[in-house]
Order: sequence, then structure tokens, then C-alpha cells
Amino acid sequence: MDKLIINGGRKLKGDVSVSGSKNAALPIFVATILAPGKFEISNVPFLRDINTTIKVLDSLGARIEGNGNVVRIDTTGLNNVEATYELVKTMRASVLVLGPLLARHGRARVSLPGGCAIGARPIDQHLKGLKALGAEIRLEHGYVEATAKKLKGTRINFDMPTVGGTEHLMMTATLAKGVTLLENAAREPEIVDLANMLNLMGAQIEGAGTDTIRIEGVKELSPVDYRVMPDRIEAGTFMVAAAITGGDVRISNMQLEHLDALVFKLQDAGVEILNKDGIVRVKGPKKLRSINIKTRPYPGFPTDMQAQFMALMCIADGASVIAENIFENRFMHVSELIRFGADITIDGKSAIVKGIKKLSGAPVMATDLRASASLILAGLAAEGQTEITRIYHLDRGYEAIEKKLAGLGADIVRVKE
Repeated sequence: MDKLIINGGRKLKGDVSVSGSKNAALPIFVATILAPGKFEISNVPFLRDINTTIKVLDSLGARIEGNGNVVRIDTTGLNNVEATYELVKTMRASVLVLGPLLARHGRARVSLPGGCAIGARPIDQHLKGLKALGAEIRLEHGYVEATAKKLKGTRINFDMPTVGGTEHLMMTATLAKGVTLLENAAREPEIVDLANMLNLMGAQIEGAGTDTIRIEGVKELSPVDYRVMPDRIEAGTFMVAAAITGGDVRISNMQLEHLDALVFKLQDAGVEILNKDGIVRVKGPKKLRSINIKTRPYPGFPTDMQAQFMALMCIADGASVIAENIFENRFMHVSELIRFGADITIDGKSAIVKGIKKLSGAPVMATDLRASASLILAGLAAEGQTEITRIYHLDRGYEAIEKKLAGLGADIVRVKE
């Protein structure tokens, strides 16, 4: 098992490029199930979750080849309709294959999913939507079994905005007869990216990026070449890395408009952000100001940036309140940040962070994907050495982050335990 060793206190400077979005690439890969033929997906990040998705598609009968950040997927011979527990247990997004398999083959059997232990993320909204489209659903022995002679368009109102549920039902409805309306839909940029690809394939989708998405079903879809959008959470993490070290970093291959909520909060904290010719320059202040945040569905402050922003507030001037409104178990990084000397108190769904002058390097353990990033950020700003174990979480969502940070002047290395 690998671990990271960081000697903190260095200001990050230089240029870094953001990889393709994991959260966009995963449903885009799954969407290839909907049409037989050859796809070419580019700007794909090399991550554990991507490899898991490739294994799932391979098990279903697709043929996959990779060359650099380009992945070619041939779904011509895709004929298996079962995704086993062994394949999907590590990743929640695996459940997304259920609807596309059902739409293409009329039946599917998929294991209930796994993933990060950051709270209950049930798939009831997914199943409710599939039933509304005409599917018969059975839960047996840890598997979801779905059958349908013909899916029919309908009106689906989500109990709450769900990214996975919106993506899942949007894909499935492309081959349903008639019009489907998804109401109270999630609005994330990754959903827009998926809709753009589906429309290139021949789907008729309107309203992606709003809370009402209209899908008019078509008889068939066709394979396409598609480039995955940049990863906004990786971009946001680099922005915080520049801020927490008092650095000066230029970030390329990112779309700043996808991070408005984070940008406003960083600017309120005293961070300078300039966007020129597609390059975003982030300069950390001499002293950070404490800022309150509340995580919300997009376009609100992203829950996937909460842990990183908390690390930043640990050395800000004053006290801040960080409220987590998306996942009920997403403060697991707090106990590890306290090991750096941070002053944090949890009160229900909120964490009160009192800024201190300097964090101290410490041995810490990653508990989930974004918690891993927060510990790296704290280590970069801390005095002395930090050792982070269980970084396999990190490899689910960040492509070679230690190499990118080292390129900015960080003293960070990956070693075998």
C-alpha cells in the first residue's frame, strides 16, 4: 500500500493542467451501452474508478482499448446484461449501467453499489424513475433485476436533486417511446456534458443544466467521438492549494464558470483570481480571512470542495462555520485535521473552525476521496513532515496529483509502506 510524504511550508508556483473529469467520464462511458458501434472518448483521466468502469463494460461484452488519455470502446458485441458484485462493490456509479442495459436489451441485473463511506446515498430515486418508465423491478440477493418490454416516456419528479439519478434516467429515457420530463433534476455541469454527448449520438434532450429536462425518445442512437470536460473539483483543489500556501499558480484546461460558488468564497477570503486567455491565475494572500460556507446542490458550494475549504480555513484569521447539507457523514476528515493542530468543533451538521497561525505536520489517515485532498492541502501548509496513509482513496479521483504538485514546487513523494 502506498503513502504520501510531504514536507510543508513551500509556496506553490508555476503552471498546472487539469485532467478530464472523472464524474463526467463515468456516465459518458456508461452511455456507450445505448448504441452498438465504436466510440472514441478523449481527455479521459487515469483513475481507479475509470478502470473499474472499463472492467464493467468489458464484462458486459464491450471491447476496450486505451492509448494515452484516449479510450476506444466497441459496444457491437455487448450482450451480457449482468454486472456482478465483485465488479461494482467499490463504486456507486456502477449502478448507472442498469437503465442503459434495460433500454437496449429489455432486461438487466446489477449488484447494489458501493463507494466512499460518506453517508447514505440510496438509489431509490433511480428505481422510482425506472418504474415510472415502465420497468418491473425486483431486489433479490443484493441485486437489482429490471425487465421491460418497452419503456415509455413519463413525468418524473425527484424528491431531491440527484446527480446520479438525473444522469441514469436521462440516459434511459433517450430510447423510451414518447416524451420524458425530469423535474427537480440536478443541474451539475457533468450532466450537461453527458447530455451533449447523448445529443451527438442522436438523442433529443433539452434543458440539461436546469431543473427540468425534456427527453424525446428516439428509436436508436449512434456511436460518436467525444471529449470529456475538465475536472472542476481537481481545478478547485489546485486553487485552494495555491491559496493555502500563499502561492502563485496558473491553471489551464479548466472552466472557471463551473466554480462560481468557490471563486466567490476564495475572493472573500482574500485570494486573488484572474482569468485571462483561458488560464486561471490564483495568488494566495499574506493572511486569509475566515469565511462561512454552506454546501448546496449545484450551483451552490460543492460538497466535493468542503473538506479542502475546511483545510484552508484552519489557518485563516478568525472563526468560520462550515455547514454540510448534502452528506450526513462528511466530516470524517475533521479528526485528522485536528492532528495537524487545527481547532475544529463539530456541532450537528456544522463545523466551527477557529483559525490558527500555523499547522504542524503529522501522521494522518485518509478516510475518503475528498478527505484525502484536504489532508494533502493541510500538509502543504504545515510546518514539518506529514505522512498520509490509505491514499488509495485519492487514486479514485485525482490523476497523479502528487506529480502535479511536485511540478509546482511542493516537496511531496509517494512511497511504498
